[in-house]
Amino acid sequence: MAVDFSELESKIPKEVLDVIELTYKHNRWRRYETINLIASENVMSPLAEMMYINDMMHRYAEGKPKKRYYQGLVYVDEIELKLMEVMSKLFEVSYVEPRAISGTIANATVFKVLGEYGAKALIAPVQAGSHVSHTRYGVLGALGIEHIELPYDAEEMNVDVDKAIKMIEEVKPRFVVLGGSVYLFPHPVKELADAAHSIGAKLVYDAAHVLGLIAGKRWRHPIKHGADIVTASTHKTFPGPQGGVILTNTEELYKSVSKVVFPVFVSNHHLHRLPATLITAYEMIYFGESYADQIIRNAKAFAEALASEGFKVLGEHKGYTMSHQVVLDVSDLGGGAKVAITLEKANIIVNKNLIPKDPPTAIKNPSGIRIGVQEMTRWGMKEDDFRELARIMRMLLIDKKDVEEMRRKAIEFRKQFNKIHYTFELPLDAIKVTEKLPLLW
Repeated sequence: MAVDFSELESKIPKEVLDVIELTYKHNRWRRYETINLIASENVMSPLAEMMYINDMMHRYAEGKPKKRYYQGLVYVDEIELKLMEVMSKLFEVSYVEPRAISGTIANATVFKVLGEYGAKALIAPVQAGSHVSHTRYGVLGALGIEHIELPYDAEEMNVDVDKAIKMIEEVKPRFVVLGGSVYLFPHPVKELADAAHSIGAKLVYDAAHVLGLIAGKRWRHPIKHGADIVTASTHKTFPGPQGGVILTNTEELYKSVSKVVFPVFVSNHHLHRLPATLITAYEMIYFGESYADQIIRNAKAFAEALASEGFKVLGEHKGYTMSHQVVLDVSDLGGGAKVAITLEKANIIVNKNLIPKDPPTAIKNPSGIRIGVQEMTRWGMKEDDFRELARIMRMLLIDKKDVEEMRRKAIEFRKQFNKIHYTFELPLDAIKVTEKLPLLW
């Protein structure tokens, strides 16, 4: 839907109008003209987005429900308590801490609880999915906790279990961290949890990327496999607003975490996200299994199709992927940076990424790109649609077809997918839209 901003020029200063116009252009481009394959992103449903824009964004709620340091929160308290109750049911855990405002803040909170300055932590290597917040370069290092990398099995594309168990026994860390941002196959939670517990350590699982797959019962539940505590963000395969959450069955850990998230890392916890997160949790209760199932089927179909089109897809000997992610080695096509930029010019959005063969110094132009299918799955794409997308990518990157031609092709392809699936039907007339400045929907 095109918007004529010229009629507003007499009413709004130009510099303000520029902000409105840039925001509108972004919304139109990313939501209706691009094919988003960023593995760490998703899109909320119309109902969740409606709940996101609310008066709570202006309010403060330091402390826990019913025990606040501010007044005026009677309804906020009810929403937050309901969110904790529903997330507890969804993830089959006893305790939920929803006040971390990001996955990184959730990690920082748990790391501070489990290890003081100078403590040791064993971290999954970058090749096995470690997130920057797990490392000496992120909050782990900022807390003064020593980052020790777990051994990696290149053949299995995962933590080397036998060597990791031996390292846990020798190093005796305060905690071990699994999960993260790039991993195609489940980490060995049970084996490493058993080893950690044998020396009195804890196992932390960062489920930021796979939280929706856990909700949909298509990914191993880390707590059921021995993890002591789970951290996550709420906007990747779990398609809610940006935010964080911490899950555990251990009362002592929960109480400690709640005393650290506030007042150490969070004051007010961005209250307007709570209703949208709660709506998304209900969506996952009603539709999560079918959504997660389609994500996994789409990822496998996409990986196979990309391989058949001539791309180097990692993990072939293991079936390419068990998550929402697909990872390509594009070193023969100019490297991850060049390929990501070329795809963006054709309105296909991915990110460059290190792959196992890369040294850490290759971060500016790594050999790989990381792909996630979760958002386009929510827009309604199925296996055959991803096969068609693989053909478009081959024409662009391998056949070297004209970028502008491929951009038009991608935009036309994207027009087929303009409705969010796996959500509650919402009558269009329930969404208030002004004539000149339409909301996202």
